[in-house]
Order: sequence, then C-alpha cells, then structure tokens
Amino acid sequence: MKLTQQLLLWLSIAVVTFGLVGCSALFGSNQYSVKRVSDGDTIAVTEPKGADIKVRFACVDAPEVPHSTQERNSKKAVDRDQFKWGVKAQNRVKQLLDQGGDRVTLKITDSDHYGRKVSEVRLRDGTFIQEVLTREGLALVYHPYLKNCPSAAAVEQAEADAKNQQRGVWSDSKFVEPWKYRSHNR
Repeated sequence: MKLTQQLLLWLSIAVVTFGLVGCSALFGSNQYSVKRVSDGDTIAVTEPKGADIKVRFACVDAPEVPHSTQERNSKKAVDRDQFKWGVKAQNRVKQLLDQGGDRVTLKITDSDHYGRKVSEVRLRDGTFIQEVLTREGLALVYHPYLKNCPSAAAVEQAEADAKNQQRGVWSDSKFVEPWKYRSHNR
C-alpha cells in the first residue's frame, strides 16, 4: 500500500509540475523567434537563451533568390524563372510566419557544410512549413536532406499532389530544379 501511495504522490507531483511550468521548461524549449527569412528554405532564428542560429529547412529545396545585383539584373531566362519562383517561395515563408506570430518550433536533424541547422520547421499551431511549400509547388523534395527527415512521407505526398495538380513550379515547363540550377550557375 505504501508503494502505491508513493507512486500516486509522485504522479500527482509530476502532473502539477507539468501543469505549472509546462513540458518545454522541463525538457528545454524549442520555440525560436524568427529574425529573418533569407530565402524559401533558410531562416535565421534566435533561441530562447539569445543565440542566433541559421536554419536550413530539412526535406526540401526551394528555388533560388538573387543574391547579387548582377543576379537581380540578369537577362537570362533561366535566371529570371528561377528567381521568380524563389521570391514567391521566400514571400510565402514570410506570410506563413506572419500568420504564425514569427515563432517556430524546430526539430533539428543535422547540420550542413555552411554550419546551418537542418531542421523541420513548424509554426506554433503545428503547421509544417516544408509541407505547405511543397504542396503549393514552391519547394521540391530534396533527397540529400530526406534521409534525416522524420516527416519525409508527408513531404513526398505533398510533392506528388503538387505535381498532379500542376501547382507552382510544376506548372512551369521551363523551371529547372534548384540543385541543377546551382550546379550549372555557380
């Protein structure tokens, strides 16, 4: 009987503690404040302790945005097409973040060669940003980052839906996948 009473006491303490301080306070908060949207698959965030982190979206690759005046002024059709979709993806991320209160939850899965944290990124309401972008045809499944993507199936299904419905880049017969674009233009 004493063991049962002790167990109930500890369980009660745990329930009250979770209720008062929340799970994130016990296990470390994973809420981050978004500082900047660099492009359609990269953001800069500030962690609760104040450190800035660059985040590369797991699972997907978004079209490129122009990074220089020369790129912004390019007359090449392939550049203009890539950047058109890249800016749309970047703006969609900004829109989602505005709707979600500029705070995100990260599930960090890896680091890339630039030191960015490769992460699944969700809004406070649970909206998975990569899935939204992929479903709208503004990002593509990126197989090198898919191996560490816990939500790979959702992103792959979103891309299949976008392709079938010819949304976003899938409606553009001249669109070049971002990884192919980078390999030919850098």
